[in-house]
Amino acid sequence: MPKKPRVVLAGCGGISGAWLGTDPVKKQVEIVGLVDIHEAAAVQKAERFDLPDATIGTDLAAVLKKVQPDAVFDCSLPETHCEVTVTALRHGCHVLGEKPMTDTMPNARKMLRAAEKAGKIYAVMQNRRYLAGIRRLRRFLDSGAIGKVTTVQSNFFIGAHFGGFRDDMQHVLLLDMAIHTFDQARLITGQDAEAVYCHEWNPAGSWYRHGASAVALFEMTDNVVYTYQGSWCSEGCNTTWECNWHIIGEKGSIVWGGGDDFKCEVVQGKTGLIRKQRERQLPKACPKRYTKGHAGCIAEFVSCLRNGGTPETVCTDNVKSLAMVHSAVRSANQKRRVAVTL
Repeated sequence: MPKKPRVVLAGCGGISGAWLGTDPVKKQVEIVGLVDIHEAAAVQKAERFDLPDATIGTDLAAVLKKVQPDAVFDCSLPETHCEVTVTALRHGCHVLGEKPMTDTMPNARKMLRAAEKAGKIYAVMQNRRYLAGIRRLRRFLDSGAIGKVTTVQSNFFIGAHFGGFRDDMQHVLLLDMAIHTFDQARLITGQDAEAVYCHEWNPAGSWYRHGASAVALFEMTDNVVYTYQGSWCSEGCNTTWECNWHIIGEKGSIVWGGGDDFKCEVVQGKTGLIRKQRERQLPKACPKRYTKGHAGCIAEFVSCLRNGGTPETVCTDNVKSLAMVHSAVRSANQKRRVAVTL
């Protein structure tokens, strides 16, 4: 692997700017190709990010054959992730792709098989687990400060007026946004989902066509229960994009607003109807390589290419977060509890 891996970026829509503008992309890789079904979009990105030598194309396979890169960044739409990833892997490229991993579980399994056959790294962008706040929280939980985590709740309430394809999406909240929160829940609890009951609806006043609100109860491994409540058409009193969290352990609880606003109380004393609580502060230190969102995820991927190792969001792990999404959709459709299956 060269000091600067040579990379082709596929999909030059809005999200690609969040990749191309990061320090790891500017300093640690060489963008040698830009691919989009609309050539003008690729040309525009090349001009905006000063990539005059990048090969421009509308056919990924043709560009890969021409420039023979080390890796592909997949910023295409979810329904094309499978095709882009499998094509890249078959051309001997490592892949880092946008979330969600793909649009269906059969496609996810196809991608897993392709990565195993190619012997290449395929990882998924989960930028919200690469933020300082959640890393501080995870480190504090690892210290045993509140004992074994038993129950976790997250609330997500945002009035998001995107326009475009999301307005007409089926299961828009679960398929397009909940992947972030479900992946965060796996990181926070250290557990995987085994079963889920999900109710989904589209409230009066929603500007989405389908499924802008949902509640889901997940049975996790080690007897942890995680509940999710969310809405993408909630006007006023919005949460952060990282959610409001309530984490209960055997010895205390933590409330986290998604940023640097933590409150932790642990039991002090063994008497009284409601036991006396003592407030504890979370240490500010966190592993630097797990911060800065997109940049942190990309930097870890590039480090693994150059130095060996496995990204935290490697496909064989991230598929477990994707399975939570599709199992929640299946539960909502069938109006019953279902097993979370890969």
